[in-house]
Amino acid sequence: MTHTTETHEGLPTPRRYWAIVAISLALVMAVLDSAIANVALPTISADLNASPAASIWVINAYQIAIVIALLPLASLGEIVGYRRVYQVGLVVFTLASVACFMANSILTLSLARVLQGLGAAGIMSVNGALVRYTWPTRMLGRAIGINAVIISLAAAAGPTVASAILSVGHWRWLFGLNLPIGLAAIAIAAFALPLNPLQKRPLNWLGALLTALSFGLVISGLQAVAHGEAPLWAILILTSGLTAGVLLVVHERGRTSPIIPLDLFAKPMFTLSVATSIISFTAQMMAFVSLPFFFQGALGMSAVETGLLMTPWPLATMVTAPTAGWLSDRYSAGILGAVGLGVFAIGLMALSLLQPGASDLDIIWRVALCGAGFGFFQSPNNRAMMSEAPLARSGAAGGMLGTARNVGQSMGAVVVAFLLGAAPQGGVRNGFILATVFALFGAVLSGSRIRLRKPGPEAEVDAV
Repeated sequence: MTHTTETHEGLPTPRRYWAIVAISLALVMAVLDSAIANVALPTISADLNASPAASIWVINAYQIAIVIALLPLASLGEIVGYRRVYQVGLVVFTLASVACFMANSILTLSLARVLQGLGAAGIMSVNGALVRYTWPTRMLGRAIGINAVIISLAAAAGPTVASAILSVGHWRWLFGLNLPIGLAAIAIAAFALPLNPLQKRPLNWLGALLTALSFGLVISGLQAVAHGEAPLWAILILTSGLTAGVLLVVHERGRTSPIIPLDLFAKPMFTLSVATSIISFTAQMMAFVSLPFFFQGALGMSAVETGLLMTPWPLATMVTAPTAGWLSDRYSAGILGAVGLGVFAIGLMALSLLQPGASDLDIIWRVALCGAGFGFFQSPNNRAMMSEAPLARSGAAGGMLGTARNVGQSMGAVVVAFLLGAAPQGGVRNGFILATVFALFGAVLSGSRIRLRKPGPEAEVDAV
């Protein structure tokens, strides 16, 4: 079966480079704010006289706001323009950062974080679409690889930036830092970001509401389970979310541009790529949540040592992601993803075999192997998702990319919570082993997508 994807030449230089700067600055802010708040949570809780349970909403409010708004805002980008959604997202994020800076209670801070999450959703929902319109089609894999490097760099720098700011100043400056970065990104985005053809249709408000309810309630229910809240309450939330999801599918079926991209799910390559993404991010989050417990519990390390020994993961991803992105412009995402997830699985299994007394070097190579494998998988898989969508549906594909990541990460956190609750001593090692199984399953799923890619224009021959 032959499949041809639309091609275009992207933005001319130097405008392309300015657009990359605007996209990168916004992405760095959104990723940094997810990481730095985790580090500062104990300090924030003490300063605002909040309980640990209440302070968790500083994190949850941000994450839930992102996941409920991703797909509706991606759909809105097809109607009013990806550039406009991105710009509004930047403005909302920046203003919400000022509100976080000025918050005087855990309630006002959590509400400001909701606004900040909605701004981040505006950035993330159309990020992939803007990348696709900025770069030539023949360089899409390379562009997505660069995006992965930026995300990994921000994730790696997050704890360090937070610790540095907290060592010399108040936690409020963690959010105040966004003001100059946001203003710079807003100024550059005004003239550099690409435009896209607009679809002449109204926003499907009922579909947007059902999307927000389904994803918001499911993620909230999963987090309720992970945090050990009342089982009946958690089940009620999950059931409500799943019911909203069924109603959403019924409502969206048959629409030409559905908010939940049923039209794209009709493409086997897209569906398999989304499924592989969810599985891989589940495995990744299982490892991320397990590592601090493993290092500090089983290996007796300090919090500082734990942070340093986890850093090789994103650093290794930074190295392999652009290489894999470059290769994905020439070779099958199926085989590249299978190789990456295979290496990821080897790294996870190696972590499960660590024993007390292991040297730092012995730990570092195992953590780095996980990051290298995951980075080698991520760029080709993201490229496969984006390139399967017609240009006019780039926003929907990009929104689904972010949604798959959030759903997988939430599932991973829940699984580890169950394992730790069932076996506090062995739960962490079991987490690594189960993550290995997920990664291997993902590798098999990725391998099922193997196709031959001709170099040059986006002519693809399906070999399955």
